Amino acid sequence: MTAMPEGSADIVFRGGTIIDGTGDAGVIGDVAIVGNRIIAIGSLNDISGVKEVNIANKVICPGFIDVHTHDDQVCITSPRMTAKISQGVTTVITGNCGISLAPLAPGNDIPQPLNLLGQAENFKYSEFESFVQAVQKSVPAVNIASLVGHTTLRVGAVADLGNKATPQELKLMQRRLKNAMKAGAIGLSTGLFYSPSQAADIGEVSALTKIVAEMGGICTAHIRNEMDQIRDALDEAFQAIRSTKVPLIISHHKCAGVKNWGRSGETLAMIDVANRYSPVGLDCYPYIAGSTIIIPDLVDGEIDILITWSEKYPDVSGRYLKDICAEWNCSEREAAERLVPGGACYFQMNEKDVRRILQHPRCMIGSDGLPSDPNPHPRLWGTFPRVLGHYARDVGLFSLETAVHKMTGLAARTFGLMNRGILKSGNQADIVIFDPETIMDGATFDTPVQAAQGIEDVYVNGELTWSRGQHTGKCNGKYLSGNAN
Repeated sequence: MTAMPEGSADIVFRGGTIIDGTGDAGVIGDVAIVGNRIIAIGSLNDISGVKEVNIANKVICPGFIDVHTHDDQVCITSPRMTAKISQGVTTVITGNCGISLAPLAPGNDIPQPLNLLGQAENFKYSEFESFVQAVQKSVPAVNIASLVGHTTLRVGAVADLGNKATPQELKLMQRRLKNAMKAGAIGLSTGLFYSPSQAADIGEVSALTKIVAEMGGICTAHIRNEMDQIRDALDEAFQAIRSTKVPLIISHHKCAGVKNWGRSGETLAMIDVANRYSPVGLDCYPYIAGSTIIIPDLVDGEIDILITWSEKYPDVSGRYLKDICAEWNCSEREAAERLVPGGACYFQMNEKDVRRILQHPRCMIGSDGLPSDPNPHPRLWGTFPRVLGHYARDVGLFSLETAVHKMTGLAARTFGLMNRGILKSGNQADIVIFDPETIMDGATFDTPVQAAQGIEDVYVNGELTWSRGQHTGKCNGKYLSGNAN
């Protein structure tokens, strides 16, 4: 490769508002990159670019980091990752909610909620290393970092999922977790809410967090209960990491169910107290509805439930449960029981709680999108532009700089993603250019597969991957291995 003349760059972005991801106020200036690295930021009159891009009246910032995804399978089978790259996401964290594609040997039964990731044939990676190799071979459009799911470990090691692990089964899970982290996993996720892991006690989870602490990783928790027993569930999550002081993230924090609306002040205070003793953060998506498998116990007659898919009744996708039960002349719960297995959106949060949680200084942004869902929650396509356009610009919930920090610098620091999340010389050239006046999510519950507006260009490791509403076809994502990424 021919050396570039001194004072030159591959690309110089000129005259944009630089929001660097630290939370500091934006400034007008230039950004220069060579290859996959940023080489200079500021007033760069002494640097010329092979390509010069005028970004006046636009914002240039780090690529967004989606800290809570279920993209384990789609990043391999559909590596263009259009749902993410179109909204400015350049890095995703997979393996959340206790479910990951690996390590799990072929031939195991795949209970719910593992089917949120794919079919039984997709679970073919006995060793985490083979999953990493599959990601690297696919060359996805975005960077991938992955957690190991506690439920995945249990399904592969525990003979009776209705009981806590035996000492021998626990040792097997510990060994597989350690091997996975050696192979590149960044930590452990738990999902005690879901039936395959409900029998696990604090001792089982704590034993696994010791491995995470030893390997310098992080833990995320889809807690056991986000409704009436949310205090107990939070305490359980805090206790599980107390002896190791491993960093903990409370996943998609919410106060679900009408009776619990307004409790976010209480739960956030608990998180703040726990953070005094060991690092505790959280993530949130900017919607009042969540989405997961159809769970009849969540049918309370008070909230709206939108069915996204049903294996037995595929024609009900996109219809509300109340309309289905009226047509079937049965109760909502009876209809839900008939529709299993399937997926649904549950309108179970209050807007005031969502806003209070989003405002928390340690709250990051995670879409929790389900890419295999045929009629997905709009968060899959719209989360990040919605935070920027609706909550920052239109509602004024926080500044644009704070919004960008939550989805870049804060996320990179929390998950140990080195040289990413902040625009500075030497860092990776994961870059988003957007129009602050027009950025807005396009996806809705009626039409959920819609690209956002206002995302101009997206660069992943220096490669232009999304431009003016179109995927360029260039995929340059990397697998980010633990603390060595």
